[in-house]
Amino acid sequence: MSDFPSPEPTSVDKARFAEGRRITWVSVGVNVLLTAMQVTVGLLAHSQALIADAMHTLSDIVADAFVLYANRKGADPADERHPYGHGRFETAASLVLGILLAITGAGILVSAASRLEAGGPLPPVGAAAFWAAAVTLLGKEGLFRYMLRVAERLRSPMLVANAWHARADALSSLVVAAGVAGSLAGYGFADAVAALIVGAMIVKAGASFAWDALSELIDTGLSAEETARIRATIAAAPGVVDMHELRTRRMAHQVLVDAHIRVAPRISVSEGHRIAESARRRVLAGHPEVLDVLVHVDSEDDSDPANRHGHLPDRPELEARLATLLGDLDARPERIVLHYLGERVEAEVVFGPDSAAAIGDFGLLRSRIERNLAGDPHFRSISVQLRVHQFGA
Repeated sequence: MSDFPSPEPTSVDKARFAEGRRITWVSVGVNVLLTAMQVTVGLLAHSQALIADAMHTLSDIVADAFVLYANRKGADPADERHPYGHGRFETAASLVLGILLAITGAGILVSAASRLEAGGPLPPVGAAAFWAAAVTLLGKEGLFRYMLRVAERLRSPMLVANAWHARADALSSLVVAAGVAGSLAGYGFADAVAALIVGAMIVKAGASFAWDALSELIDTGLSAEETARIRATIAAAPGVVDMHELRTRRMAHQVLVDAHIRVAPRISVSEGHRIAESARRRVLAGHPEVLDVLVHVDSEDDSDPANRHGHLPDRPELEARLATLLGDLDARPERIVLHYLGERVEAEVVFGPDSAAAIGDFGLLRSRIERNLAGDPHFRSISVQLRVHQFGA
């Protein structure tokens, strides 16, 4: 068993998964009924176009099955291998569905272009094929509007893509209806022209969904307006002096945020952590789409190379240097606080009450420190304090 903390899905996550699954099952039911009707009427009315449209509807059932799987996996909680959850299953599904949508549109374009090039009239078909295409069109359009309304409320790109897949099938049914009507009226070219227009629309919609999913997979950030709102929320947190870096990325319907904030340089670590946690809570409360926020605390703007402190030594070396600068004192500091600011270090050295005799004259100690500090490559200043009283238990 992994020791990684795997939070259980929230009630909102469970409700979202359940509703997404429900509308997908509705889509499966509608598509099964329409496919059976199209195949039956297509065979009886000798309509190859209606039978082809039935195969298109059948492809929606396959897409729905894929969406059901991705929706279930996307609702899984975080685990050791997926610490941010499984939301990108939805993104991958959106990419695949977008590609399928574009391929569908390309197929309609090729078929329509071939029929226009051939120039021959459509074979005569029975009037029942027209009414079957009309019923399919109404059913698919109603399904599209229902699915899109729910998908936009759930903010699920995958479900939005699946809804538009239903619209693509509705448009192909429109092509069939136009073709059958043209055949019945004696205008054999009407369906091919409509097919070209609709095919181009489907290709554009599919390419748009695929590009949006791909943009998410390569961690494209939020829009400038969305980023500005999150930035304002963080900057308004008490104790935040300013911000110098904010990064965002999407994961399905949620957002991950990284921020660098600057706080007063000499506060304690615990206060800096509290300020960061306050900023994080404000973002989570004010922006429901944000899944998590990582706040990095800086005492200075570390985007400036002069403030990165890479050339300064670590604490053990600085403590050894401090012992030399303070001279031979028969006392050990109770606490040493180091402030890495700019290109130098400021040190606060605190001695306990029992060190007073060993320190002796503070004026002489101060003169010794100032003399030793001259030309020191690391320390800007050293302050020495003597804690006289012990308070508390």
